[in-house]
Amino acid sequence: MPNFLKKPTMSGHLWIIYLISLVLLGFIWYYQWMLGLMMTLFLAASIFYSVRTEQNMINETEEYISTLSYRVKKVGEEALLEMPIGIILFSDDYTIEWANPYMNRFSKEDSIVGKSLKVLSGDIISQIKEDRNEVWITVDDYRLQTIIKRKERLLYLFDRTKQTEIHNLYQNEQTVLSIIFLDNYEEITQGMDDTAKSHINSQVTSILNKWAGDYGIYLKRTSQERFMAVMTQEILSTLERSKFEILDDVRELITDQNVPLTLSFGIGVGPVSLPELGELAQSSLDLALGRGGDQVAIKDDTGKVRFYGGKTNPMEKRTRVRARVISHAMKELVQDSEKVIIMGHKSPDMDAIGASIGILKIAQANEKEAAIVLDPDDIDTGVQRMIEEVEKDDELWSYFITPEDALEMVTNESLLVVVDTHKPSLVMEEKLLTKTEHVVVIDHHRRAEEFISDPTLVYMEPYASSTAELVTELLEYQPKKLKLSMLESTALLAGIIVDTKSFTLRTGSRTFDAASYLRAKGADTVLVQKFMKEDLDVYVRRSRLIERSTIYRDGIAISAADKGDIFGPVVIAQAADTLLTMSGIVASFVISERKDGRVGISARSLGDINVQVIMERMNGGGHLTNAATQLEDTTIEDARALLQDIIDEYFEGGDSE
Repeated sequence: MPNFLKKPTMSGHLWIIYLISLVLLGFIWYYQWMLGLMMTLFLAASIFYSVRTEQNMINETEEYISTLSYRVKKVGEEALLEMPIGIILFSDDYTIEWANPYMNRFSKEDSIVGKSLKVLSGDIISQIKEDRNEVWITVDDYRLQTIIKRKERLLYLFDRTKQTEIHNLYQNEQTVLSIIFLDNYEEITQGMDDTAKSHINSQVTSILNKWAGDYGIYLKRTSQERFMAVMTQEILSTLERSKFEILDDVRELITDQNVPLTLSFGIGVGPVSLPELGELAQSSLDLALGRGGDQVAIKDDTGKVRFYGGKTNPMEKRTRVRARVISHAMKELVQDSEKVIIMGHKSPDMDAIGASIGILKIAQANEKEAAIVLDPDDIDTGVQRMIEEVEKDDELWSYFITPEDALEMVTNESLLVVVDTHKPSLVMEEKLLTKTEHVVVIDHHRRAEEFISDPTLVYMEPYASSTAELVTELLEYQPKKLKLSMLESTALLAGIIVDTKSFTLRTGSRTFDAASYLRAKGADTVLVQKFMKEDLDVYVRRSRLIERSTIYRDGIAISAADKGDIFGPVVIAQAADTLLTMSGIVASFVISERKDGRVGISARSLGDINVQVIMERMNGGGHLTNAATQLEDTTIEDARALLQDIIDEYFEGGDSE
């Protein structure tokens, strides 16, 4: 009880004073009785006055407490019944036992007493069982913040509808910047006369202006192939719900060369300044173009990226000029470095090995020490025959080193060349990335969110069939003294043949040019076939995987290995390829456990289904028709269930993201 509510009594120190006074009075009476008499009368009067005063205070305080108690009780009743806060008492079976009158405004019924808490929200009971202290629920048009007191079986509900509306208004009105790029405008208009160019420009501008007008977007053309768009978050949400149909509208604009014109969007969003939004938009556009174009990349201030589009296979847009410029830049970087360290991805395939050998030849052509990083404990059976053939060549094999040796060899002046991947988590030895400031990335996969930080040079061409093809073109512009042996050129050709499935997938005219160059350098196609041969037991194991496949939805084959049955990434990739050759199959997914404890998924499609975006939802990546992922801390069953959920979302969304 507060001190002011306690019954007052004469203070203890006052009684001590009186006691001392009596003792002194006794001495005075003993020596001066007249003075003692006077002092006695004074002390008696003082005590009488003090007692009377204190009694008056007690009476006043008791009256105050009585009045205050009544007022507090009255205010409590008024507050409980009239305060603008909902209060609910519920029973053990989550039935409403009592609710204050304020709760009536949230219900169309006369009373909610006696009804289940589900009358408020369908999932509030489960949230109470989870011991959550606070939840937000929606009752009709009201947004309620709900405080849960489970022990007391009590709910406090605060109406936050106005605050939510203000917050949504703030979010919806945030500025969004977008950079729109005509992917292949330069290639399409090359050789056109002014009249034809003007016609194309007029058509594109008309489509985009109509689109901008329909959605209330400010659009400004800044160059022949670039537009700037300013919109709000609310407009962007509407565009996302429509899956950016403008991509399809422009793609249908077929030119005289029978080549579709495509768009790429880079969009920056978030509560940041306009310069930062511009940087996010440009970064998003670079990411969209790095993934092959014909898509939308949306990046927020946290770095998270969302993708839409990317439904078509990227067309070959590389030029000899770019290959020559990159090759010259590579030559200068190699010459300026102390040594060259080359590595591919974990469990390297023939493309990674072949491309690594090609970069080794570039270093040797420029008279620089070089080495290829290869983990002997991470060699898949799919490349075992190639490695065995390399081991027979003592000189070539001497350039292969372990990751441990590479860490001891690398210095800050070394040039690190990463081939066939751009993800730090997938490289052969991630620690090497931090040991030098000079890193080159050469890859043919579509760019993902995860990317090697601050590379010195990036040569990413998703239009190329393989990294081996890119490296072969770089070799053509190196010093003339460069000489490829039969085995070296065969390794590069094997990388191209494997990644193109013997020139049937992702094959452009430049692919055949690269293959022709390697064949002229002595590449042995018979030896490539030897590399690609497989053991009978591997064939049987792959057949067992195919046998376990089932059809999910229309034309999607999903195969999952038995628990504890471990397959390498090459085998499950081959199984996915084989399933795709079956009649009626438009996409295939093969799931199995890996020797590193993770669960691997290999995905293939004929192009109608974008397996890349499906695998990206599972932290993987790849191409529209060829992708994969690896999942940690999961099981075959859980991986399959997750895959099916993502496939359902893919189709229910009506478009690929």
